[in-house]
Amino acid sequence: MSGPSDSAPSFLKPAVALPFLLVALIWGSTWFVITGQIGTVPASWSVAWRFALATPAMFLVAIAMRKSLKLGKAGQLLAFAVGLTQFCGNYNFVYRAEMHLTSGIVAVMIGLLLVPNAILARVLLKQPITARFAIGSVIAIGGLALLLLHEAHEAPLGGKVVLGTVFALIAMLCASVSNVIQANDTGRALPMVSLLSWAMLYGTICDVLLALVFAGPPVIPHDARYWMGTAYLAILGSVVTFPLYYTLIRQLGAGKAAYNGVAVIVIAMFISTLFEGYRWSPLAIAGAGLATVGLVVALMSRSPSR
Repeated sequence: MSGPSDSAPSFLKPAVALPFLLVALIWGSTWFVITGQIGTVPASWSVAWRFALATPAMFLVAIAMRKSLKLGKAGQLLAFAVGLTQFCGNYNFVYRAEMHLTSGIVAVMIGLLLVPNAILARVLLKQPITARFAIGSVIAIGGLALLLLHEAHEAPLGGKVVLGTVFALIAMLCASVSNVIQANDTGRALPMVSLLSWAMLYGTICDVLLALVFAGPPVIPHDARYWMGTAYLAILGSVVTFPLYYTLIRQLGAGKAAYNGVAVIVIAMFISTLFEGYRWSPLAIAGAGLATVGLVVALMSRSPSR
């Protein structure tokens, strides 16, 4: 299957730039909100509550847009795969990663999913990777290594930085698989909101089963702030952003769409600095600079995801 053509929408066009920026702004803030969802409530149940709220809202969006909810057998299988990888695997590991790493660092790692996105798109969708894209990715990975080294130095005694890093990497891979498979021929033939509605439903079912197995009976908090955060993550962080982001993947290709990670990283680390006391050592500054430069170099690539 061929990827986006040379006439694919430019980042400067409002139809692409506005959704791109909106997704970055919202997702940049969600990393910090997630920190309020863990601790008093098992991570598995926080994920389950988030998508239990998001799923009916996504179905309502599909109905309001008068999109058919009939996907066919192939569409349902794709929806299940997206639900399992994106709305179950990805988020369960993200929430667990934030138990050991600051939200800004987790955002940096997830923001680098443009690398596996491009590789998987090359393997599964036959979209080639340019030399500039590869060079930018290597630079960005070097910056990430410095940020993680800083995190290891700053972690309190007993801090499980390595475990948090492993969780974040698994989350990134789950998200990348979901990003790429939904852009195949089957996915492109389906209304985006309809595919996401079923994917969220399947993901929620998997989340609840996972929570029951690993966290026991449902934990229902009584803190209003917890539910406000859950509603923010469910509606703005999921129902609003995922249709926009997956549409960008179809317009730009899996690799290029993942470049909103540049803005997400800046926003998330700024919020982490304000509210989590993230301390900027020379090592951290160098790492953030390298990661950003690498992502921008990759962004300047003519068509890395074609």
